Amino acid sequence: MKLGFIGTGALTAAIVTGLKSFADSSVSVLLSPRNEEIATGLASRFADVHVAPDNQAVLDGSDTVMLAVRPQLAHEVIPSLKFRPDHHVVSLIATISLQEIATLVAPAQRLAKALPMPMIALRQGATIICPPDKDIAAFFGKLGKSIEVEDAREFDALSVATATYASYFKYLDTVHSWLRSQDVDENKGRDYIVSLFKALANAPDTAPDAGFMHLSQEYATRGGINEQILRELADAGLFDIFAQSLDNVHKRITASQA
Repeated sequence: MKLGFIGTGALTAAIVTGLKSFADSSVSVLLSPRNEEIATGLASRFADVHVAPDNQAVLDGSDTVMLAVRPQLAHEVIPSLKFRPDHHVVSLIATISLQEIATLVAPAQRLAKALPMPMIALRQGATIICPPDKDIAAFFGKLGKSIEVEDAREFDALSVATATYASYFKYLDTVHSWLRSQDVDENKGRDYIVSLFKALANAPDTAPDAGFMHLSQEYATRGGINEQILRELADAGLFDIFAQSLDNVHKRITASQA
């Protein structure tokens, strides 16, 4: 595979870092020069990663092209490029529909959307792909888990889950801040929280047939302290507000593709 990236930001850096973290000489990488610091940094770190003189040179030297420009720049950058019919194009731009990408990259015929996450640099997490594409699924499968999706609406809904990361870390920060207010050593509190939630993250894998609500009930011993916090948050409407936020993000994603 000759892999090219149009757009060289944090996500491109994460994919390349994950890809080059294990011995695989079968993929050469050609980077857009737009973000010179990231592009030259990656090229200096990894063999067979090079910076092209411009975006068109990325296309000319690649058979698989990943579109990783910011959504607000896509209509400025992509239409000026000349794609080949044999280009395999993968859009990493969550808020632009596959139909619209198809018009921007014509005459390229083989198209897919993918949504990898920054933890792909550590070969962790999952990448959703729509429509199913065995080659792209195999590529991202080396860097974590690939989930192929038939329906664009399902892809958009799954994309909403990625909007919850910052809130998760704010949740942990709230626990950490409370511990500090109780004069718990900052490093000890952080280490304890990290260890607890790392173990909790493994719970669904150890009980693959259990729903998340079942796991919640398992940890919420009747009359216990987990039950108390769960009940108080639910009574305050926190989870209803959270669900509404998910709806709002979904509306934002789908409206931008209308």
